[in-house]
Amino acid sequence: MPTTNLHKNTFFKSIIDLIDCLQTDNDCREYLEKIRWNGEPECPHCGSKSDKHYRLNKENFKGLYKCKDCKNRFTVTVGTMFSSSHISLRKWFLAIFIFASHKKGISSMQLHKDLNITQKTAWYMLNRIRYNFNQEHIVVFDTDTQADETYVGGNARKKNNEHKNTQGRSLKIKTPVFGLISNGTVFTKVIPNAKGKTLKSIISARVLKGTTLITDGWKGYKGLHEDYRHEVVEHSKGTYKRGEFHTNGIEGFWSILKRGLIGIYHFCSLKHLDKYCNEFSFRFNTRDMSDGQRFEEVLKIVNTRLTYKNLINTISVIKTE
Repeated sequence: MPTTNLHKNTFFKSIIDLIDCLQTDNDCREYLEKIRWNGEPECPHCGSKSDKHYRLNKENFKGLYKCKDCKNRFTVTVGTMFSSSHISLRKWFLAIFIFASHKKGISSMQLHKDLNITQKTAWYMLNRIRYNFNQEHIVVFDTDTQADETYVGGNARKKNNEHKNTQGRSLKIKTPVFGLISNGTVFTKVIPNAKGKTLKSIISARVLKGTTLITDGWKGYKGLHEDYRHEVVEHSKGTYKRGEFHTNGIEGFWSILKRGLIGIYHFCSLKHLDKYCNEFSFRFNTRDMSDGQRFEEVLKIVNTRLTYKNLINTISVIKTE
């Protein structure tokens, strides 16, 4: 797929396809303009969208525009996670394609080897991408919804004597994560505890009242029948399916999340756990897309730039909705 085909509505079939097509930073910049603007540059300063914005340095044009309305200068990267980055767009694109297409992610150690950058830079890039995978766009679920909570953390048997007898739901070394899934779309949230008040506040905000809600027998779900058709599958009694009702969907997602955290990342601090959950949720929710389609989807949503200062200063405070 040569660069002359950039204007066509095609998707990259593989990372080799991307490398062959986008051979320079200018190719990447033109491709990003195609995806985000589709021929009509949009000023990030005033929001004016027009093909009449002025192109600066026309003889050696490199994507710098001047807004015809507010007169500010801008490029396609202004207002995105690529803004003020010293990493080339080509390396950014390779990182995004690899990161989004690997089912369980990629470690910063591996990415730094693949892109010939430092591990610190790779870690920063991956967190910048994760930061844009927020789940704010997920609307209220209004069809059969499975709800479940899981606990992320080390194996208690491998901890020191203080935590030797820690149980599965203990908060001493593990962090609870709550999840909802409906029609193949998953929503996750790191929570401070699995008490009824915490779980019900999230369910109330994310699931339409009157909807069928399927849970296990955890006591935190008691009382949901007042607002929902609450179907309980008693795992503690050895029941994992009751008629058409089960929680296999959300538990399958937990399996993918934990395999990725343990097998790829090995460790995730509470401070960054929400971003990792968003990462796995994004890939799960776009699993029916091809790698090329998912890559383009990422380019459309990278509208927030996480600074390194804010990244390392992230405070691990968990709030309910």
